[in-house]
Amino acid sequence: MRILFVTANRLGDAVLSTGLLDHLIRTYPRARITVACGPVAAGVFQRMPNLERIVVIAKQPFGRHWLPLWAMAVTRWWDLVVDIRGSALSWLIPVRHRAVMRPSTGPKTVQLARVLGLHQVPLPVVWFSAEDDARAASLLPPGRPVIVLAPTANWAPKVWPAERFVTLFQRLAAGSLPGAMPAVIAGPGEAEAAMAEPVLRALPNAIDLIGRLSLAEIAALLSRSSLFVGNDSGLMHLAAASGVPTLGLFGPTNAAEYGPAGPRATALCGPDTAMESLSVDAVVEAAARLLAA
Repeated sequence: MRILFVTANRLGDAVLSTGLLDHLIRTYPRARITVACGPVAAGVFQRMPNLERIVVIAKQPFGRHWLPLWAMAVTRWWDLVVDIRGSALSWLIPVRHRAVMRPSTGPKTVQLARVLGLHQVPLPVVWFSAEDDARAASLLPPGRPVIVLAPTANWAPKVWPAERFVTLFQRLAAGSLPGAMPAVIAGPGEAEAAMAEPVLRALPNAIDLIGRLSLAEIAALLSRSSLFVGNDSGLMHLAAASGVPTLGLFGPTNAAEYGPAGPRATALCGPDTAMESLSVDAVVEAAARLLAA
């Protein structure tokens, strides 16, 4: 069986779609799956079971980015095309069955489940290798809890003040997770590094994970950590999928739709849409409840 899975450009949306892929892999364990995604998201799928190929869709003017994918897909028969981008692609290639995402409402994971008509919503997952896990283990202190802080986002209004991340860690390390080690994480690039640098500078003993690991290595490291606290971002969704207790901090974005989805994940919203309205006390209390649960 051959499946084409067309997923998102953005990291967070791509991570959320892994629940559907996990369902397909469990349902069709011998399927060969081609994943089409944006450049930032490609690392999410590199360790995926049943992977035949990753096709990177790099955005181009006038929709020209679809042409290489169409040229590849039109030359073979597909048993199933799943398209969460709602494109016309599956009507332009040879395919037996197609499932195309349509505009919908509710949590994103519920919207995705509707694509395949699933009543039970599949949670996102992460995939990593033994080598990725060994790399992660080499970076973490043995026998100590690790609190991962993710102080960056792709939009300034989504960013909680850096000094509050510092105070949050200090209070958690003195309370719910005594003796914890901080780890500061961010994506690649100068903008991400600049946003994370004040937190890293204020916590000189922190593990520096800013742009240094692959997504599979990050997933492995998160799965070994004790707590993740971060802004609404792709890394937040990756953390939730890894199973680490994940607290996502929300301001102007819709937590009901884009909150973290995982076995131990929750969103915390300020009393208004400004991240500054989210107090350290509120985050400490939410983290304590998450850890206790």
